[in-house]
Amino acid sequence: MYGLLLAVGVSCQTQKGVSTQTDEAPAQKKTQDDTKPYNEVITAEATSDEGLFTTHFVADKLYFEIPLEMLEKDMLLVSRIAGVPTGFGGGYINAGSKANEQVVRWSKRGNHIDMKVISFENESEEGSPIYQSVAANNFFPILFSSKIAAYNDERTSAVIEVSDLFKEEVTAINGVSPELRKRYKVKKLDKSRSYIESANAFPENIEVKHVMTYEAEEPPERDQAGTITMMMNQSMILLPEEQMQPRLADHRVGWFTTRKYDYNSDELKSDDYRIINRWQLVPKDIEAYKRGELVEPVEPIVWYIDPATPEKWRPYFRQGIEDWNVAFEAAGFKNAVIAKDPPSKEEDPDFSPEDVRYSVVRYVASTTRNAMGPSVTDPRTGEIIESDIIWYHNHLRSYRNRYMIEAGAQKPSARTLNTPEAEIGEMMRMVIAHEVGHALGLPHNMKASAAYPTDSLRSAKFTQKYGLTPSIMDYARVNYVAQPGDEEVRYIRMMGPYDLYAINWGYRYIPEADSPQEEKPILSQWILEKAGDPVYEFGNGYGGIDPQSQRESLGDDQVKASKYGLANLKKVVPNLVEWTSKDNTDYSELTEVYRELTYMWRGYVSHVVANVGGVYETRKTADQEGIVYTPVPEEKQKSAVAFLNEHAFTTPEWLLDRELLERIEATGAIERVQSLQSRALNDLLDEGRLQRMISNEQVNGNKVYTAVEMMNDLRKGIFEELYRSQKVDAYRRNIQRAYVDAAAEYVQNLKKEENNDVTSTDIIALMRGDLEQLRRDLRARRNRTNDQLSVYHWNDLIARINTALSVDA
Repeated sequence: MYGLLLAVGVSCQTQKGVSTQTDEAPAQKKTQDDTKPYNEVITAEATSDEGLFTTHFVADKLYFEIPLEMLEKDMLLVSRIAGVPTGFGGGYINAGSKANEQVVRWSKRGNHIDMKVISFENESEEGSPIYQSVAANNFFPILFSSKIAAYNDERTSAVIEVSDLFKEEVTAINGVSPELRKRYKVKKLDKSRSYIESANAFPENIEVKHVMTYEAEEPPERDQAGTITMMMNQSMILLPEEQMQPRLADHRVGWFTTRKYDYNSDELKSDDYRIINRWQLVPKDIEAYKRGELVEPVEPIVWYIDPATPEKWRPYFRQGIEDWNVAFEAAGFKNAVIAKDPPSKEEDPDFSPEDVRYSVVRYVASTTRNAMGPSVTDPRTGEIIESDIIWYHNHLRSYRNRYMIEAGAQKPSARTLNTPEAEIGEMMRMVIAHEVGHALGLPHNMKASAAYPTDSLRSAKFTQKYGLTPSIMDYARVNYVAQPGDEEVRYIRMMGPYDLYAINWGYRYIPEADSPQEEKPILSQWILEKAGDPVYEFGNGYGGIDPQSQRESLGDDQVKASKYGLANLKKVVPNLVEWTSKDNTDYSELTEVYRELTYMWRGYVSHVVANVGGVYETRKTADQEGIVYTPVPEEKQKSAVAFLNEHAFTTPEWLLDRELLERIEATGAIERVQSLQSRALNDLLDEGRLQRMISNEQVNGNKVYTAVEMMNDLRKGIFEELYRSQKVDAYRRNIQRAYVDAAAEYVQNLKKEENNDVTSTDIIALMRGDLEQLRRDLRARRNRTNDQLSVYHWNDLIARINTALSVDA
């Protein structure tokens, strides 16, 4: 049966902040089962909190009073990082980051209570022949065990001390991964500086915060005195007794999923499948829903606005949340998503963002420049139970800077550090909508933006109707394609047709289907109805193979889009000093914006690089006609290399604005450009990319852009001064050295003793041949320029090539 949540009844003797015994309580003798009398364990000094369990603090000890009826119940233990030191994880791990998530059960074993980790990944029908084997080969580990210290007077609940669960180093719930332990050379947990900060009980969850201090030889920052101190938040959440009917995932529609293995499958192996993560929405009036009427759900999805949210931003947050109602209307629901202001103390004195019954958009006063849309999911069914979306205050800064950089050439309102409220508010609204999308179960769809023709993004009529991309779940934050003079164009992303399609696919109630298997042909048919339309395609952007599936990319032609973006950057740079300067302030804002502008230039270049050796992916199943993978056409690849030679590997004079640079640094421009160009070159000469080009030539014959052609085109572009007998400047000398060193690195692989896959490919032959050709050209042409330093440079490159090719000697 699927349906209602379990109604929890807890037998407890305490209230929040009230001790459990009076000072006059008489001393009791030790009980026959080796436990102590209740009042000797939970003394008059105890600070208690009543909820799913009752938590008791007695001095520095933490006790759980666990109702016996809660034993063997499935609970989700979610471990999050609540506070981190500066620079932890390279700045990519923030407060709110999830460290682990696992299902646990509390079980009684004699005079002990064990907490076992339960897995629902491997499944088998109870009573089937293989069931016993599945159970025996998936024995549940014990995460924590504690002797029962006492029972309550009615013996309906057991008291155990749980201090060591949070004060000792328990790998399954800490926030320092093995990789980070190695990076920071963590030695051990210092128990004297580790403690439990708080424990709060709510009707359906327990929240414990604890501080952990590690001794580390190389902590993230030098001033951390050889220690890493962090705060963890452990959430223990009761899972529903009545389980929702799961929905089987399909890789053609993007969803966060939970993996399962079915050992009762008729296949000659365990059946590996996934279910999607989604909230449970059931129509109040199923008959009206069947007739196609919009119907409210029995339980809508509600987010509360954090009381800490500034008043002026609350309307934008509410809009970003409730924007999703348009998508849910496509799925047959009205008022499915509701945004609420936080209740006052008078309205709800017990309201807390920590209570799992409430989902909250949290506003965090932090220098972190990010937003997150995490959720808590029942791994048995994929049901999303709760979500706390996080907005970090300084994320405003990210959008202010990006707006100036990518829209400043076109929009006067973007040429300021004080972005107008309506425009920054619209950006915040769409960020919240994006994060709500994650919390509803949708991952990034980086392929969406490639559905729109690049030049359509310069059209006011098109962008105002369709936005910048078919999905808010794409990274397409600002319209950098639009050019000065393109009037009334939309610059900020918005929800699109893919979002409505995905929500309908995942949330539409299918009353005629009594199982996930009965839903499957219906769901597949909905996909087939949209097949062939790029607006409804999905790609997560991972792997770097498909150039149509990239973060921050706009339009279906990456070369054209990057040319437009670069043209705008060239107009922005000469104005940055004026746009970022304030009286009586230094140039730190200018430094920050200029640095981020260089990152965006690097992004435009990487969008183009992905076309070389790229492969388009169109997700299909075996019942669909056509192939899944198609190489990028030859002309598009050649166009990409031509763009790189012209715009990425030439000296970026436009970026080296003297009026700007002399305000922010004494030196560093050469190194910065060298880093940007070398990164692009190494990406272009990536082993996987070259191997795809070689394999593609073998499969598709001569109708492809070959690796040899690419190297020839690249060499002629990077060494243009050699072939034109011209002087070489410092920036070009750097990229030419990087070219020789990259090719030489491949050849030098032959000297390495360890097994290396590249030695068994054609890549070394390709690089050896290219270096030999370059050496011949250098020898023949090196003295045709009158610049002595250029001649020295050519000679140096010959020497480097000689060293690289001497591996056979």
